[in-house]
Amino acid sequence: MGKTVVIGAGVIGLACAYELLKSGRDAHVFDRGKAGQACSAGNAGWVVPAMSAPIPAPGLVATSLRWMVRRDSPLYIRPRLDPPFAAWLWRFWRNCRAEPHRSGLNAVMALNADTMRLFDAWRAEGLAFEMKQDGLLYAGLSDAAVGHAVADIEQLSSFGYTPVERLSGADLRDLEPGISTRVAGGFLLPNERSVRPEQLTAALASAVIQLGGAISENTEITGARVVNGEARAVETPEGAIECDSVLVAAGAWSGDVARQFGVSLPIQAGKGYSITVDMKEPTVTRPIDLIEARVACTPFDGALRLAGTMELSGQNLRLEPSRVAAIRRAGHAYLAGWPAGDDGRVWVGMRPLTPDGLPIIGRMPRLANVFVATGHAMLGVTLAPATARALADAMLSAEDSTALTSFDAARFSAGTRPGRSRSRSA
Repeated sequence: MGKTVVIGAGVIGLACAYELLKSGRDAHVFDRGKAGQACSAGNAGWVVPAMSAPIPAPGLVATSLRWMVRRDSPLYIRPRLDPPFAAWLWRFWRNCRAEPHRSGLNAVMALNADTMRLFDAWRAEGLAFEMKQDGLLYAGLSDAAVGHAVADIEQLSSFGYTPVERLSGADLRDLEPGISTRVAGGFLLPNERSVRPEQLTAALASAVIQLGGAISENTEITGARVVNGEARAVETPEGAIECDSVLVAAGAWSGDVARQFGVSLPIQAGKGYSITVDMKEPTVTRPIDLIEARVACTPFDGALRLAGTMELSGQNLRLEPSRVAAIRRAGHAYLAGWPAGDDGRVWVGMRPLTPDGLPIIGRMPRLANVFVATGHAMLGVTLAPATARALADAMLSAEDSTALTSFDAARFSAGTRPGRSRSRSA
């Protein structure tokens, strides 16, 4: 069935390699670092189709302008002289309108339709990773904040989400005694889940090897050999690797990799932070959305993690102390048992962002056998199985998948029509 080179060993790249191997293709995964140790390692691990809405949203422009001047705000944009970033930001703000926001929500919810079934299938196939199915709890310090969160969920009624029952602070503490008395109220979404992301990527990496695939860590892709619109090989410091197809799933570095194939992808790095505290018995038992702080709280077996913030400061892993401090303050505000001081492992990683908030999944423009899966923002874990399954089907098909039309990379290419049929070469 041919050999696919997968560039990127995060949750998306590993999931795609796994699904391709199950379909009979050979897969060789390359990563510039360690498999599963970039953005996939320290995130919240939420599996939340309810959060399918694109980041660009009505009202976000005014909010982000207020947040821009605060280094500890949920969204921080570092001013810099960077014309491509300025162009990206302009397109992002242009998408903060009701029409593109709703159409993007519809597209991602459709992709998410089988998410829970696909996670169950992975477990049934033997992938061993921690997964909790106790729902997602929302907790707010004010009734107004809870009301805004309820309104967001009400937008999902056409996708099967029933009206939520608002709970008082006391009701929440009956469910989770570890919630602070400062919390005024919230609600429960019973069907959302969470996984331990570093266990998920480890399980996928192990499965790739067991199925006969290969993973090359600490190996940069330095170039590509493209002949007549087809990739024949990728270049590494150790030499050329011949292939029949290529999948670019390099997260925040996907734009850099795509340029080696002559394609421009508008990807920016959205830096996120987390703090993981080892606890024999975490003070809460289910994931909690700390509404005003925009922070995710996830209990694992033997640990509790707070994750959040979005920092647009370019491709870098510099740790901004004020942003870590903001996450710690959220822990103290919403949780009765969050430790004082500087306990815990601090992590920083970069999420891949597109200006319309939708992932890029499918065939590269003007290239017959080069594919891409990136731009999942904060939904990488949630969308990994659905992305991998849909992309594997597309790579083995003679036609582009209509299910992936909204995510076609060609939407960013002038003169290229998304969804156009191309000849099979994968």
